[in-house]
Amino acid sequence: MLAVLLVHALAALLAPLCVRVLGRNAFYLLALVPLGSLGWVIAHWGTTVRTQVQWAPQISMDIDLRFDALSAVMCTLVLGVGALILAYCGRYFERDEARLGVFAAELTGFAGAMFGLVVSDNMLLLYVFWEITTVLSFLLVGHYAERSVSRRAAIQALLVTGAGGLAMLVGIVILGLRYDSFLLSDLLTTSSVPAGSAVSVAIGLVLIGAISKSAIVPLHFWLPGAMAAPTPVSAYLHAAAMVKAGVYLVARLAPTFAQTPPWHLMLLPLGVATMLLAGWRAIQVHDLKLVLAFGTVSQLGLMITMTAIGTPDAALAGLTLLVAHGLFKACLFMVVGIIDHGAGTRDLRRLSGLGRRAPVLCAIAVLATLSMAALPPLLGFVGKESALGALWSAEVLSPPVRFALLAGVAVGSAFTVAYSIRFVWGAFGITANPERAVTWHAPGPLLLGPPAVLAVAGLVGGLDAEAVDRWLSPYAESLPGVLDTHLALWHGFTGPLALTVVIVAAGLALFLVRGRIGEPAHPRLGNADRNYDAALRAMDRLSLRITATVQSGSLPASQAAILGTLIVLPTVLLAVGTRTGVRLRLWDSPLQAAIGAIMIAMALAATVLRNRLASVLVVGVTGYGCGVIFALHGAPDLALTQFLVETLTLVVFVLVLRAFPAEIAASQGTAFKFRRALLAVGVGVTVPVLAAFAIAARHGNPIWEAIPDAAYRIGGGKNAVNVLLVDIRAWDTLGEISVLVVAATGVASLVFRSRRFGSAPRAADSPNYDPDAVSWLPAARLLDRRDRSMVLQITTRLVFPTIMVLSVYFFFAGHNAPGGGFAGGLVAGLALTLRYLAGGRYELGEALPVDAGHLLGAGLTLAAGTATASLLLGAPPLSSAIIEVTLPLLGHIKLVTAMFFDLGVYLVLVGLVLDVLRSLGARLDKEVS
Repeated sequence: MLAVLLVHALAALLAPLCVRVLGRNAFYLLALVPLGSLGWVIAHWGTTVRTQVQWAPQISMDIDLRFDALSAVMCTLVLGVGALILAYCGRYFERDEARLGVFAAELTGFAGAMFGLVVSDNMLLLYVFWEITTVLSFLLVGHYAERSVSRRAAIQALLVTGAGGLAMLVGIVILGLRYDSFLLSDLLTTSSVPAGSAVSVAIGLVLIGAISKSAIVPLHFWLPGAMAAPTPVSAYLHAAAMVKAGVYLVARLAPTFAQTPPWHLMLLPLGVATMLLAGWRAIQVHDLKLVLAFGTVSQLGLMITMTAIGTPDAALAGLTLLVAHGLFKACLFMVVGIIDHGAGTRDLRRLSGLGRRAPVLCAIAVLATLSMAALPPLLGFVGKESALGALWSAEVLSPPVRFALLAGVAVGSAFTVAYSIRFVWGAFGITANPERAVTWHAPGPLLLGPPAVLAVAGLVGGLDAEAVDRWLSPYAESLPGVLDTHLALWHGFTGPLALTVVIVAAGLALFLVRGRIGEPAHPRLGNADRNYDAALRAMDRLSLRITATVQSGSLPASQAAILGTLIVLPTVLLAVGTRTGVRLRLWDSPLQAAIGAIMIAMALAATVLRNRLASVLVVGVTGYGCGVIFALHGAPDLALTQFLVETLTLVVFVLVLRAFPAEIAASQGTAFKFRRALLAVGVGVTVPVLAAFAIAARHGNPIWEAIPDAAYRIGGGKNAVNVLLVDIRAWDTLGEISVLVVAATGVASLVFRSRRFGSAPRAADSPNYDPDAVSWLPAARLLDRRDRSMVLQITTRLVFPTIMVLSVYFFFAGHNAPGGGFAGGLVAGLALTLRYLAGGRYELGEALPVDAGHLLGAGLTLAAGTATASLLLGAPPLSSAIIEVTLPLLGHIKLVTAMFFDLGVYLVLVGLVLDVLRSLGARLDKEVS
């Protein structure tokens, strides 16, 4: 299973290259990926396969995959239809279609994501794949991004399904904590549901996610809007794959949770209402794609209803309907795509006579439509008969409920028959009005092949219903109760058969009076799209009011609110809560008191100094003092990092302050503010008091006692701080360097506005460059004589190589001694800063002729790649391997693979400093010059 996911991911990455080389024929090559994966599914049919890869077991976030009877059915549908859709794309799109490579990557990746969703045993992993399908759906629906209707449809689908997914995540977390496991297999093997309302609330939240994904009323409106997507997207996502995810989730949870309080109360009425409302709308619209879209919504309502009942018979019927619907609806969407290509329109009012012009296409459409209308001998008929029979005998439901569901399904099925006949007659029938005749371009066999396969599959499934029963019944038998009825094309003269005759007659009558069922100007039940727009406008107004209330635009006011909360909330909780005795030592040595006094004096001086540079320098002294205290307490790594960061911060402040006057103007000065001083004193007192009580509240042994031994035993290093950063807590470091990359990119975007200028300019790029001139630094000769400092240039020429060597030493020694990638990168950054200060902006290009963005990207990629590499080797992500060898001359060498992660940190820090120097330094220099 993991191999299937990795193959789809690799195919998605290579898809743009394949399309660039092979053009649209690359889709045939890509279709082999889901087709080959389907071979794996068939080979393992009837077995239960498990795969587990540890990822983050402490938070229950492991890759737990489980392939069983239900997964096999869904995987067959997802992969089989996916392969045919990719083959269909090979002739649906034009040769020079824009963004075709990206589309191919997204569609291939979606097939892999759906496979991952249906085989996920870990609910958290299921949610990850759930959201991946949401994002890929957004991209695929918005493929024609230049069209406003496509952008609106994509955003609408993203907001509705994404909001439902967030609700589902909360429910998943509650279920996982309540059952003490996030594995679906553990939940479904539990004999009884835990008492209390927590599980009911959780199930309700999970069902919200399911109905949003499967377009159930009142969250149905996004699916018809998504028809703005290319037809292959509609045929795959909105007929066979993504919209089935909600039905799958309901079917997956039904064996255990079908009898919980919110289950029937939510799903049964909403399912029937969806079937009726969407079926009625399908009779009214005139776009062939919209007819199928509303028909899909209607059929999803029926599938949700059947899988939600919770009996084996209903489960078998629901799964049969799911398979039949995937076959005939994907086929019909592809038929509509062919009609749109050949006739140039999908409007029922403009089409006429296509049955004679395209008899093969008409035969395919009729075959699929018969299955949609549930007429024999198609698989749709077998599923509908099974559904009516399951409702007829559903003893878990009270007689009034059973009768109401049966009546609702019968009426909805009559609508299905009506819009099925309307679809075939409108697309292929002959009208008396010759003005409705359209031009026609006959499709080739490669375009007709995929829908023909699906149409024939629906016929074969109906004729051999017993074989389909053998494939689907293992899941139905997993539900409580006994499976009384099996799938068959003929059950004899029964009540469901009589009801079918009534349904077909009623559907035919509805079709005959279709002219009187026009689309109303003002829908009696309201317009879902308008309600959606109104909801968005209301949320915009609410957000504006909240923002205007809590963010007045005054920085002092915002800071006062934040700091006031910091003072009041913890203090009140400390006053009313449990308190422990606090024992404090003012200092360990008088030197600490002296340093503290200096820091206090410098902090007070910063509030009264009017010179900007002097204020920055005295603030820097407080930082250096903090570093000294770290060193006195035996924390050389923290002290080194503090010194380097403080130095780099001072440089950045100085670069920015060059654009400001040296002195603060008298008009900008502020008098003593008692409230601000009181707030400052309050924060200064609150923070150490809370820290003292937090330390005193510790009862067990502190964790730092175990860290040195764990660092050497697990991470293979004696420097516990660096091992924590690159091994034990490497996830935190990966997040932190990601933030640094974002911050550097943000600074560059603000300064450069449109794009980075690439690598820093070199001295030879200047028109004033004289290669014969003598200078201590390559670019220093370009500086104005008044800006040159011979002492600084000579010092830089001598010291720069030494600093870089020190930087490399810190990098390599950091695992066992003070240093590491963070410290080494900062030292290298300071060396670059020195070159810039001595030689100007051209000196940066001489020192490091590399684009800062490339360094940032390479560092982040290297760090993230370390996680992936260890995972591929079967180890937890970001785990280290220790390699020890003895070489001639070099002796015994111990290499820890965390060094590669540390190298990524090093490159990110160097790129960050280079980006800051080029943004706040070199770029401003150019603007001034």
